[in-house]
Amino acid sequence: MADQALAAKAWPFEEARKLLARVERVRKSGKTVDGVLFETGYGPSGLPHIGTFGEVARTSWVRHAFETMSDIPTHLIAFSDDMDGLRKVPDNLPQPEMLAANLGKPLTSVPDPFGTHESFGHHMNARLRAFLDHFGFRYEFYSSTQTYKSGRFDEALLRVLASYDKVMAVMLPTLGEERQETYSPFLPVSPCSGKVLLAKVVSHDVAKGTITYVEEDGSHETVPVTGGHCKLQWKPDMGMRWAALGVDYEMYGKDHLTSAKLYDAICKIAGGTPPEQYMFELFLDDTGQKISKSRGNGITIEQWLSYGSPESLALFMFQKPRTAKRLYFDVIPKAVDEYIAYLDAYHSNETTEEQRLENPVWHIHGGIVPDERYPVSFALLLNLVSASNANTRDVLWGNIRAYAPGALPQANPGLEKLVGFALRYYEDFVKPTKIFRAPSDQERAALTDLAARLDALGDERDSTTVQNLVYEVGKAHNFEPLRAWFGALYEVLLGQTQGPRFGSFAALFGCAKTAAMIRSALAGDFLK
Repeated sequence: MADQALAAKAWPFEEARKLLARVERVRKSGKTVDGVLFETGYGPSGLPHIGTFGEVARTSWVRHAFETMSDIPTHLIAFSDDMDGLRKVPDNLPQPEMLAANLGKPLTSVPDPFGTHESFGHHMNARLRAFLDHFGFRYEFYSSTQTYKSGRFDEALLRVLASYDKVMAVMLPTLGEERQETYSPFLPVSPCSGKVLLAKVVSHDVAKGTITYVEEDGSHETVPVTGGHCKLQWKPDMGMRWAALGVDYEMYGKDHLTSAKLYDAICKIAGGTPPEQYMFELFLDDTGQKISKSRGNGITIEQWLSYGSPESLALFMFQKPRTAKRLYFDVIPKAVDEYIAYLDAYHSNETTEEQRLENPVWHIHGGIVPDERYPVSFALLLNLVSASNANTRDVLWGNIRAYAPGALPQANPGLEKLVGFALRYYEDFVKPTKIFRAPSDQERAALTDLAARLDALGDERDSTTVQNLVYEVGKAHNFEPLRAWFGALYEVLLGQTQGPRFGSFAALFGCAKTAAMIRSALAGDFLK
């Protein structure tokens, strides 16, 4: 499989080959490669979100691709910036007054408003780890506070201090005039207030490893840059961290793109080699606007998982990560059905091993793809719920078993989950938007003909046979173009503008039941 992976074209393999080339460069320089380190970052002032999932999942896919083509050990760090100062009180958290009284302090020094952990930062870190564990990610958790205080960053911090002017030369051109007057890459943690201060540094002493800065009361205070007495501004921090930890690979969103050259420069100043990097696009809402947590114009991971499987979310993240994609509720059914289609293709006897490595489900499942089939699609289930007025799993499963007798909840756990998703999605998104219309004279004649022909088919369950019959009726009644006929079926019978193959729906619902539904529509029952 390693040879096949080396030739595979899926984007995680392309990224993994960059890492192989990096390893070869290091070895040619005479150094030993003990492992490859991947990193993802997390800001713990807010809860883990759908972007957190995407970043860790995508990084994990590159890691797995690399492991497939190499036996070099790998590690993934989930790094929490929990030493950052609390800059504002997050919305919808308990004890906002207490949080406001602790603004400016490191998140690991702010009391936990939930009362379950020793600090706000510790609470949010626990939420992050639970989040990552829930999805089965392999990672090592790093706390910024612990890493700074342990001395792990000390050598790199002293290098930054020794090259203070070089760092300033990198950063100052990116700042406005007023900010340039007070900027320093070092943020002291005040021994007086405990706050992480955006303070003016008046001098630095390389020999002693200290900076002297202006305290909030105007006095001058001298502190070491090591041992957690200071932290770096976030842009220098990223580059310093790469150097100190020896990060080989990091992903980030497009909003980091303009800062990437700064990270690289600081990494080199701190004595490191910048990692291989991958920029992914940000998500848009249904109107094409960038998703913002503060505006709440996106969907949360909890909302996605209420209507679709984790695998469908993973597929959405896997596909075209460098293309800006709209992330809203309407994309969920499409993602679910695309996952089912990829799963079917993976298990097809005609699929080669090389093709399986290109299939997203191989990456999503870490090479261990579940052997499950879905006899019906999510789109078909939604229309089945609509047509049968199913409001319970039992009713819906009764229709499914009539179409696929071997399908059972116990034997098809993925389909059992899909049934629940379909019932919930239909009630919340499809049912409120249904708009039925009366048929035209041409449509009425064609529908009457279709109902009679469906009755004649009896208990036919072959979707191709039924679909061909629907085509024949549309052609016989001179629909031009033929898609106008299918548009009429969806609008008159289902109250929507589009849907799955109508023949597949009728075969699943039953030809006789579909004929009865057509006659109810012709009688105007759906318009009442």
